[in-house]
Amino acid sequence: MAANLKEIEDRIAQLSTEERSRLIQGLIRTLDTGEDVDAESAWLKVAEQRYQDYRAGKLTSKSADKVFEEARSKLK
Repeated sequence: MAANLKEIEDRIAQLSTEERSRLIQGLIRTLDTGEDVDAESAWLKVAEQRYQDYRAGKLTSKSADKVFEEARSKLK
C-alpha cells in the first residue's frame, strides 16, 4: 500500500492548484460523517452555562454591532 500511496502522491503533485483543491474538497467530503452529536451536546452545555453566568451577573453582553466592529478591526 505504501508504494501505491507514493504513486498517488506523485500523481497529485502534477495536478494544477485548482485540481488539487477540488481533490482535497472531495476527500474531505468522504471524511465528513455528518452531524457530530457529541459536539452539539457540548456546545449546548457551554451555551447554557454562559447564559446562566450572564443571568447571574458574572458576564456582560455586547451589541452585535460592537462584536462585528471588533472582529473587522482584528481582520485589518
